[in-house]
Amino acid sequence: MASTDIFDISDKVIVITGGSGALGGSMAQYLLQAGARIALLGLHQERVDKRVAELEKTNLHIVGFAGSVLDKKWLSEVCTTIQKKWGYIDGLINAAGGNMPGATIGTDQTIFDLNLEDFQKVTKLNLDGTVLPSLVFGEAMAKNKKGSIINLSSMTADRAITRVVGYSASKAAIDNFTKWMATEMALKFKGNIRVNAIAPGFFIGNQNRALLTEEDGSYTERGKTIIANTPMKRFGEAEELHGAVHWLLSDASSFVTGTITPIDGGFSAYSGV
Repeated sequence: MASTDIFDISDKVIVITGGSGALGGSMAQYLLQAGARIALLGLHQERVDKRVAELEKTNLHIVGFAGSVLDKKWLSEVCTTIQKKWGYIDGLINAAGGNMPGATIGTDQTIFDLNLEDFQKVTKLNLDGTVLPSLVFGEAMAKNKKGSIINLSSMTADRAITRVVGYSASKAAIDNFTKWMATEMALKFKGNIRVNAIAPGFFIGNQNRALLTEEDGSYTERGKTIIANTPMKRFGEAEELHGAVHWLLSDASSFVTGTITPIDGGFSAYSGV
C-alpha cells in the first residue's frame, strides 16, 4: 500500500553532488536515515570511498562516484549507471561548489587586485557545476515525468558581502538559473519537475574556517560581524538544513518551485539596527 504521508521520501533516488563534503555528506546521512536511496558524487575517489564506507554502516542503499561536475560525459555515464541500478532518479541536490583565495579580496586589497583566472574558476565551478548536473539528471527526471532539483544558494547572492566577490557573483547567477529552470520545467513538463534553492546562512566549514575563526577557536573580526548581524547570535549547524531539504524533495512541496529559501538564523531579515 502506498504511503499517504506527504513527507514520505522512502525509496526515492536522490543524487547529491559535493556529497563527500560537510554539507552534502550530512544531507546524505540524513536522507538515508529517512529511507532514501543515495547516489553520492564527489571529486576525489578517496574522499568518496571514505564517506560511502561510513554511511554503509547504517544503510546499504548508497553508491558513490568520483569525478568532476564540470564533465558532462562523466555525469551522463553516472546517470545511466544509477538508472540501471535503481530504475529512476527522483531528486538532485547540487551541493558541489567552493571558493579560491584569488577570487577573494584580502583585507589589505581592493577589487583591482582580483585574480581573474581564479574568479573564472570559482564562477565556473559554482555555476556550471550546478547547471550541468541539472541538465543531465533533470533530463532523466523529465523522461520519468517527475522530480525535484535543489540548488545551493548563499547569503552572498542578493547582497554585497565583502571580500567574496567570485563566490557572490556565481551564487547570484545560481539564484537566477534556479528561477529560470523552474519556470521552464513547469511550463513544459506539467509542473511535475520542480527546481528550488536553499540559501544557507553562515556555517563554519573547511572552506571558510580561517575567515571566521582564529586558531584558538575564537571569532575573527569578520566572524564577530556576522554574529552581530545574525539575530540568533550563532552560526548554523549542518543538520539544520535537513528539514528544508526533506520538504523540497517530498510531495509536501508539490506546489513549490522557483523559490530561494533562506536558512540563516534571521541574517537576511535583519537590518543591523
